[in-house]
Amino acid sequence: MIAAEVGHLDLAYDYLGEAALMDLRDVQHNTRDGVHIASLAGAWIALVAGLGGMRDHDGQLSFAPRLPSRLSRLEFSLLWHGHQLRVTISRSQATYSIRNGHGTAVELLHHGEPVTVTVGNPVRRPIPPCQPLTPPPQQPPGRAPVRRTIGGTDA
Repeated sequence: MIAAEVGHLDLAYDYLGEAALMDLRDVQHNTRDGVHIASLAGAWIALVAGLGGMRDHDGQLSFAPRLPSRLSRLEFSLLWHGHQLRVTISRSQATYSIRNGHGTAVELLHHGEPVTVTVGNPVRRPIPPCQPLTPPPQQPPGRAPVRRTIGGTDA
């Protein structure tokens, strides 16, 4: 989540892969005993809060989405104060829509700008360019994530 927040999107993607593949690859050789719920939650947090940039500060819903080079689209739904909000993210824009809900609108922020979404009226906003924090973060010894490669088995 933090790697995405500071603009190191490919590093965030690599950490997402570690959480998402924990049970699929049986990394700890113990999936026969059940799934790792913390890894499942970590994958959701990495996608929605990390790449989707979702935050809830004192009841104000906000998004600052950005995708790493190896993803072209991310889509998720959430229930927000009785509204089923769908967020669709591409490289260039985010679309916010309400599928159903109570009341008339959802007020949110997109990269700090106010957005009002109503039932049946999706709102599209451009995604501003990303300026990663420099220098790149250093990973603790032995803790760097596996690089997920394009065209490889992990991408």
